[in-house]
Amino acid sequence: MDATNRGRVRVEPAAKRVRTYLGGRVVADTTSALLVWEVPYYPTYYFPLNDVDEAALKATGATKRSPSRGEAVLYTVTSGTAEAADAALAYPDSPLEQIRGYVRFEWDAMDAWFEEDEEVFFHPRDPYTRVDILPSSRHVRIEVDGVTVADSRNPHLLFETGLPTRYYLPKTDVRLDLLEHTDTVTHCPYKGTAQYWSVNGKKDLAWSYRTPLPESTKVAGLVAFYDEKLDVYVDGELQERPKTKFA
Repeated sequence: MDATNRGRVRVEPAAKRVRTYLGGRVVADTTSALLVWEVPYYPTYYFPLNDVDEAALKATGATKRSPSRGEAVLYTVTSGTAEAADAALAYPDSPLEQIRGYVRFEWDAMDAWFEEDEEVFFHPRDPYTRVDILPSSRHVRIEVDGVTVADSRNPHLLFETGLPTRYYLPKTDVRLDLLEHTDTVTHCPYKGTAQYWSVNGKKDLAWSYRTPLPESTKVAGLVAFYDEKLDVYVDGELQERPKTKFA
């Protein structure tokens, strides 16, 4: 099957085995998933109905309309002692023919997701996203409201498709006395689970991955800052603040 576009939706076959769990049981397990870009930022998985435990699906009678995908039938997912209302949907008469006969599960409603035998978090990995992490000798200085909060000549630069360069700095080069730990936690399918700090009283300006996923181990324990919200100097030059969804 070739990649297919309809409006902003792109569809293509996934090469990986994909599983999702609820209530400690496998609800769907397939080597024939579709990657569907419902939003530009990342794809979601659609499972062939034949690879879904149909006993776990109960139609709610509700529907949900998408301008590009058509009318969706909503299902409650029940597995073991767990129940997730409206956690699955299908488009039996979609104008996008490739997704007819497929089921999509709400990512956060399920207990766990696996690509092959590795658990993935937050959303599927985009096959067109690449993460490169390179050590550098550039001089990076971070300012918040005119106060220097980090100054390093040993950064690691993280290049991720579609995002600005992120500067990960050793904690020994960061004014940790200006950082206050928050309860915010995020998950990235490429880097892992991040913890956050407020900086000089501004919430969640900095983050770190204590135990990143294998492809991102080079940033373990290093601290990065939202360039969109503060001033970054590289080799003495003030960088333009990038405009992203994090701004």
